[in-house]
Amino acid sequence: MSEPIVSVFSDHICQLGEGPSYDPGTDALFWFDIVNSQLLEKPLAGGALKIHELGQMASAIAIIDDKRQLIATETGLFVRDVATGGMTLHTAIEADNPVTRSNDSRVHPCGALWVGTMGKGEEKGAGSIYWFFKGELRRLFSDITVSNSICFSSDGALAYYTDTSTGLLMRVACDPATGLPVGEPKIFVDHRSAKGYIDGSVLDRDGILWNAVWGGSVIEAYGPDGELVRTVAMPVTQPSCPAFVGRNADRLAVTSAWSGKNEKQRLLDLQGGMTFLLDIPVNGRLEPRVLIA
Repeated sequence: MSEPIVSVFSDHICQLGEGPSYDPGTDALFWFDIVNSQLLEKPLAGGALKIHELGQMASAIAIIDDKRQLIATETGLFVRDVATGGMTLHTAIEADNPVTRSNDSRVHPCGALWVGTMGKGEEKGAGSIYWFFKGELRRLFSDITVSNSICFSSDGALAYYTDTSTGLLMRVACDPATGLPVGEPKIFVDHRSAKGYIDGSVLDRDGILWNAVWGGSVIEAYGPDGELVRTVAMPVTQPSCPAFVGRNADRLAVTSAWSGKNEKQRLLDLQGGMTFLLDIPVNGRLEPRVLIA
């Protein structure tokens, strides 16, 4: 089998590119440069890159409706007006804790949002993973150092997440109607002896989990049994998060970062921080809309 084609979607270099999400209504990819407080937007079919200055660290975006988005930031969940870019606080999350910021987040098929936090300096156990649904907020998991890999099965019956610092990708049963976990999480993938670290993930309709391996220069795909079924080489050392893109959700976009590298290391990783397209066939799905009330 020939190697899949990996192309540059955006050569804009993010210090910490994260949180890619595709909007089928505008055929655009949105993503973040977290530490520089920027939301980036670019049409999938080509066109100019738009950089939206947010004024605070943010890491994830979800669609509310055609006119509004929900943005996870270092102080909480904000409703963003698409037309004006105006941001209005909807639900505070750790707003009184200057140590933490938002990180990985994703919408459950029922419309609930799981949103993770972490220490800005990766302080041990400083973060949590929360459940947000129709205005209600609950903490699901605490003592999280780096929240990542939040994703769900298409029927809403399974959720996945990790604390990257543990090297363990977890799976837990979910109530499809609410997105709340049922029972205790179990280890899905033990990555502790492998190169790199588990970062962002998405789950396709076939139950294949596509994970960006930070420090590993690859995207890894795991079957429903947790076995590695495919490895895709990336031209950067720190791929950070994949997203299904296209109106058929049949390709992957992947963000990356140069964060944590010195000048010499950056010279060896010149594309670090760019955003890529992977031309491989995937049976992906579009992100559900989030229900805020």
